[in-house]
Amino acid sequence: MQSRALTLTGRAGPGTAEAARWFWGLLLALALVLTQAVAAAARPDSFADLADKVSPAVVNITTSTTIPARTDESPLVPEGSPFEDLFRDFLDRNNRGEPAPRRGQALGSGFVISEDGFIVTNNHVIEGADEIEVEFFGGNRLKAKVVGTDPKTDIALLKVESETPLAHVPFGDSNAARVGDWVMAMGNPLGQGFSVSAGIVSARGRTLSGTYDDYLQTDAAINRGNSGGPLFNMDGQVVGVNTAILSPNGGSIGIGFAMASNVVSKVVAQLRDFGETRRGWLGVRIQDVTPDVAEAMGLPAAKGALVTDVPTGPAAEAGMQAGDVIISFDGADVADTRELVRRVADAEVGKGVRVVVLREGKTTTLTVTLGRRETAEGESDTAPGAAPDAAPSEQSLLGLTVRRLAAEDLEQLGLAAGTEGLLVTGVDESAEAYAKGLRPGDVITEVAQQKVATPADLKARIDEAKEEGRKSLLLLVRRGGDPRFMALSVE
Repeated sequence: MQSRALTLTGRAGPGTAEAARWFWGLLLALALVLTQAVAAAARPDSFADLADKVSPAVVNITTSTTIPARTDESPLVPEGSPFEDLFRDFLDRNNRGEPAPRRGQALGSGFVISEDGFIVTNNHVIEGADEIEVEFFGGNRLKAKVVGTDPKTDIALLKVESETPLAHVPFGDSNAARVGDWVMAMGNPLGQGFSVSAGIVSARGRTLSGTYDDYLQTDAAINRGNSGGPLFNMDGQVVGVNTAILSPNGGSIGIGFAMASNVVSKVVAQLRDFGETRRGWLGVRIQDVTPDVAEAMGLPAAKGALVTDVPTGPAAEAGMQAGDVIISFDGADVADTRELVRRVADAEVGKGVRVVVLREGKTTTLTVTLGRRETAEGESDTAPGAAPDAAPSEQSLLGLTVRRLAAEDLEQLGLAAGTEGLLVTGVDESAEAYAKGLRPGDVITEVAQQKVATPADLKARIDEAKEEGRKSLLLLVRRGGDPRFMALSVE
């Protein structure tokens, strides 16, 4: 046998060609069998075992809400209709002359995360509810109370009291979920109760409208009533909370969104510990670094988070400045503003973190003690005070007509006392400035990261850029008090 193997892999002698063909044909057949076996292993024949495993931890949620009675005198039919008197008589008989409140019900889904009765669902499922009832897979029902909610991620944490330990499911790592992985959704679609649907992860990192959005997209059927239910991986771990669908008719068309478990688990932990969220706060306004902004600032790449404003807060105390580009936060690189916002929010309140910024072509490391976003929200960054003297002369530059800010402009535009800059009074609609969104009423406070107060300052910055051979100029523009950097060509 050994000598034959050597013959087949070495020189073929007389009469060995047929044996060689047979040998390689056998190897090919084995390879095909193995490939089919691997494919079969990757595609489950059934989700039945998984459904049996996780079903006891999935719940239907029914909420009851008191809807105030109609107190207006407006008719339910058009005025003058022949049915107007009939409807009024009907209402009078049923209400006995006094409008009565009525009860409304809504349905949703959820899942148990601990044996002592903590349950996760969507905030919009239980928002405004007077009573919340949870139905378990075995049919028993329990009243639930709200532990805490987070409207920003649409997550709510409930608690039920059970005499026996409850079946529960763990969170999985949503970052490990790959596009194409199998997933299974379970919930209460259209009130049908404990319904299972399966599909794949269609996309990752989807955003809808929230600051902290990080959705998995799936083609597993999700309908009304599935909200708050779990999206499982094949190990029975929750990798998402089914939250929304994209649909022209209100039904599933295969585009569903589940909030990623790595976001949900952090929110749930805070709701469980504190009854509320406690997100980190850096205290800056930021924007993405676009290619033209990167060129204007002489940056090597269009990445990081560009600081447009530093109001009173943790970053200001640490020495951060408008125009800094945050490239690293707490030891991790920052790709864009969305990534920075999520990392700051996940960081511990009161923690001192290292923040690396690019400033005038050099890196600077700052240590920022994070505040709490929930405390900071709603606090005003502006204060009333004296305004600079007005200088009404105007000048046209870069397709813009600008003049110095006048005293009466500050209050009208919602700007802080002492703000200096140029008020845009006109924009040439054929100019690049108009195409990039500049409009009358905008205020330019910095050009090439230097403060400007008069049209002459802007003219000087343009001349400097041309002398240095730069193709564009970076402007810091404020609209309604909100700052934004913008690059304009000087050629």
